[in-house]
Amino acid sequence: MTYLPNILFFLILASGIGMFALNIRKLKRNIGLGQDVDTSGHQSERMKNMVLIAFGQSKMVRRPIAGILHIIVYVGFVIINIEVLEIIIDGLFGTHRIFAKIGSIYGILIASFEILAVLVLVAVLIFWSRRNLLKLNRFWKKEMTGWPKNDANYILYFEIVLMSLFLLMNATDTSFQAMNTGNVISQFIAPWFENMSESSIHFIERSAWWLHIIGILIFLNYLYFSKHLHILLAFPNTYYGSVNPKGQLDNIDAVTKEVQMMLDPNVDPFAVPENDDEVPAKFGASDVQDLNWLQLLNAYTCTECGRCTDECPANKTGKKLSPRKVMMDTRDRIEEVGKNMDQNKGEFKSDNKQLLDDYITREEIWACTSCNACVEACPVSINPLSIILDMRRYLVMEQSAAPTDLNNMMTNIENNGAPWPYNQMDRLNWKND
Repeated sequence: MTYLPNILFFLILASGIGMFALNIRKLKRNIGLGQDVDTSGHQSERMKNMVLIAFGQSKMVRRPIAGILHIIVYVGFVIINIEVLEIIIDGLFGTHRIFAKIGSIYGILIASFEILAVLVLVAVLIFWSRRNLLKLNRFWKKEMTGWPKNDANYILYFEIVLMSLFLLMNATDTSFQAMNTGNVISQFIAPWFENMSESSIHFIERSAWWLHIIGILIFLNYLYFSKHLHILLAFPNTYYGSVNPKGQLDNIDAVTKEVQMMLDPNVDPFAVPENDDEVPAKFGASDVQDLNWLQLLNAYTCTECGRCTDECPANKTGKKLSPRKVMMDTRDRIEEVGKNMDQNKGEFKSDNKQLLDDYITREEIWACTSCNACVEACPVSINPLSIILDMRRYLVMEQSAAPTDLNNMMTNIENNGAPWPYNQMDRLNWKND
């Protein structure tokens, strides 16, 4: 019976980590549904972007209040959970505060953890108030109802509970309080339990200890279903993000070669291409399998913060386009495709749905001005514009379904060399009036 708590702890820990591994495996498979994309080269620039944007939160602090609060929560939550390593060792081997043996450094560490825990609690309460009491506009767009709205609050409640359990655990640990070191916050909570029996205090301490580690494991597995998956994915997303100038579009090699052949007088226009494989099976994207894996990674990384939509000029003028919704819809469709594959032994069977039309409307994608404001605003280097442009490319090149005004413009360019319906000889006639 002596080892029963250790065995139980091992089983809980193994189950939590095992479920997390399965979720990561599913995540990797779903992102792998995308087409290949070249992300080689520019290693030093990519590493710099990851350090500054993901680690340094450089784009978060452009809005100082939210940025600083986010840094407190992020750093506090990560650093405090270093303490989880001690819990794991104690749980597996039956020790108690094993790291206390390192001496005064332990007191400094726990003291910093307790201060950070309080700062996290304050920051989380401010976040909750901004979202639910002040009702900032970007948190109350049409796409932020139901699950997205609840998910944001669930995470805040998680953080409140975990930080509170950490402080409660320290306050009711009589041996830790006896050390009189590191308990800079919990020493003010400990008097609440002075009138309780030693066994009751011990029960509260053990309960907080168990609930804390179980809560961490639940949170870890909840990440896959939450917008807070960016806690893990922000790092690869900022590393593999585009290093090209914003506004530089990627060209389809097959189309580029065809244009070059048209412009080369020495090329036989009736010659058969040397390699038919260079022509893509499909131009643009109508579903998630047509997008590249980096775009799918973008969708899973989306924090749903709404900064992209907040900066979008189309959205500001009342258009239906919301870059945040584009990313959320893409992720929802990836998940739907993944569940389809789970039900069909790893094979996708047509469900007569696609990302275009069933999730993202044509009105939305044609409302985009291609200004890159959403790309610039994103704190984790997500590019909603690339998905919009790929769906536009599909409509134009596969279905010839561009809006009438755009078709007229392209026809004029073809016939007149300009977007206006006048030939070159008549182009300056307006000055006669």
